[in-house]
Amino acid sequence: MQQTLPARLYGCPDAWARERPEVFGRAWLFLGHEAEAAETGDWVATDIAGHRLMMVRGKDGVLRAFHNVCRHRAGPLVQGERGHCEGELVCAYHGWRYALDGRLRAATGFGAADGFDPREYGLFPVRTEIWRGLVFANLAADAPSLDDHVAPLEALLSERGLTVAKPALRRAHALACDWKVYVENYLEGYHIGAVHPVLADELGSAEYRVRVEGELVIQEAVGVNDGPQAGVWGWLWPNLGINVYRDGAMIERMTPIGPGRTRLDYLFLNDGGEGALGDALAASDRLTAEDAAICEAVQANLSAGAYDRGVLSPRHEPALAWFQTRLAKVHA
Repeated sequence: MQQTLPARLYGCPDAWARERPEVFGRAWLFLGHEAEAAETGDWVATDIAGHRLMMVRGKDGVLRAFHNVCRHRAGPLVQGERGHCEGELVCAYHGWRYALDGRLRAATGFGAADGFDPREYGLFPVRTEIWRGLVFANLAADAPSLDDHVAPLEALLSERGLTVAKPALRRAHALACDWKVYVENYLEGYHIGAVHPVLADELGSAEYRVRVEGELVIQEAVGVNDGPQAGVWGWLWPNLGINVYRDGAMIERMTPIGPGRTRLDYLFLNDGGEGALGDALAASDRLTAEDAAICEAVQANLSAGAYDRGVLSPRHEPALAWFQTRLAKVHA
């Protein structure tokens, strides 16, 4: 029977320092939906495990991703989550100006007489690929393609005739727990009966199954064909839930923001817009509050010192075993 990871890895600054480059520096990271940056100069920005990233729509219509950092003295190019710039990106610190394709256009106070070549100081680019309208970035130039990464999920959605709708609403929730605590909670249905009584009633006698295919964890309530839980619950390594239902979808990014701190970034998708989300928002708020309460309690116990390692259920927690095995290699 597999033991859990040691408690010290949850909320530990040393673990965080290793996971930033070894996990999030090598994985496909979700940035947003391409429709959120539909027009020239539209941008979306985020911070994932300390990697400050942004995507912007260029004058040629291409979406590009960059590190949100000026090449002068590391000032921010954009501030906030979403916005629009008129034809160029301007550093908020000293006013360096960049074209939307990342080229440096003007560096205040610098000139050729200073031996300065602007061609050497373009923005740091980040590899970007799009799947079903969802934009992903990868800091590793040699990473496998996004198509390879999402192949099991693409096959599942195609088989069931499910589509990814347009973005309708974003929400965020701050949690006082390590990102791994929340991910592990997401990867099993073992806790549903104790933590989510309403959901447990909705699922009734349905069999809850979890399986791993490639980089994807698939969760299904077998026998729930037409109810509110019908659809596909997928989780992509390292931190993305993609929940697709008959009438919409919800993207859930488990965003690490520091040792022992997580932000849940939700993107609701529905072709009818925010008004068509209906009871989905109330259900999401309820489930998130229930998950947040138990995850924060678990984090407090992991940090208290009495507990070090537990055991994983082969029947109920195979996805946790897979997830923790991968992380154990990072921390070996």
